[in-house]
Amino acid sequence: MDDSNALPPLDWPDLLPGWVWLCGAGPGDPGLLTLHGLNALRRADTIVHDALVNPAILDWANPAAERIDAGKRAGRASPKQRDISLQLVELARAGRRVLRLKGGDPYMFGRGGEEAQTLVQHGVPIRVIPGITAGIGGLAQAGIPVTHRDVNQAVTFVTGHDPSGDTPPLDWGAIGRGSAMIVIYMGMRHLERIARALLAAGRAPDEPVAVVRNASLPDQQVLETTLARAAGDAAKADLGAPAIICIGRGALLRQALDWQALAAGAPLRDPDPLGRGRPAEQG
Repeated sequence: MDDSNALPPLDWPDLLPGWVWLCGAGPGDPGLLTLHGLNALRRADTIVHDALVNPAILDWANPAAERIDAGKRAGRASPKQRDISLQLVELARAGRRVLRLKGGDPYMFGRGGEEAQTLVQHGVPIRVIPGITAGIGGLAQAGIPVTHRDVNQAVTFVTGHDPSGDTPPLDWGAIGRGSAMIVIYMGMRHLERIARALLAAGRAPDEPVAVVRNASLPDQQVLETTLARAAGDAAKADLGAPAIICIGRGALLRQALDWQALAAGAPLRDPDPLGRGRPAEQG
């Protein structure tokens, strides 16, 4: 490999034959990949990647590495999870240096835990490289802090569908009553049903909602709406997956913290979207 692109001096771990590293590629922007992830790309001779991994990240891989697309795509024939997990076992047993590259973080609704279980149950050694998950990093890119002491002391991350593809059998009433900020992964298909459940649990119809599609990418889209209007507004905007849904007053902070718009020269929309009427405290 070209030494001009060498990583900074560090005791970098070596991806050995017969090992599988499960690595998060982040929400999309290649710059949000970790250095350990870059090291893994350089060392792997087999890369099994998801559909949501930015192709620009794969461009950093060992040029001789075999690339295997294991991405799941809604409405299209996709590899079964069991087959992907067993393929990782087979590749490791063949002495390959295997990188399992997943969008976001491998353990955040990414089935990385299932794959890791299968590997260790078959005696395959693993290493896990965490990634920046879209529910935190993607919202930050859109100008929404997932926590803020003036708004929420808790945040709940949920998936928008269960293994069958239906709405997950969660206690939406408890979630609606117990968490000021709700972040939903893979929820666009069932957004209307989820919104109805949260409204029935007592959430306000005008509660702020932000839907972030293709978070951190150049074609990122952000829809600012309310809980009662979210599903209809998303349909009108033709806003589909992949998207992160943020429900809670914290979504209002985008009016002050949309740093991408500010960097492009847009005026500040509202310096005090929470209506606190005071500057932020120091310290």
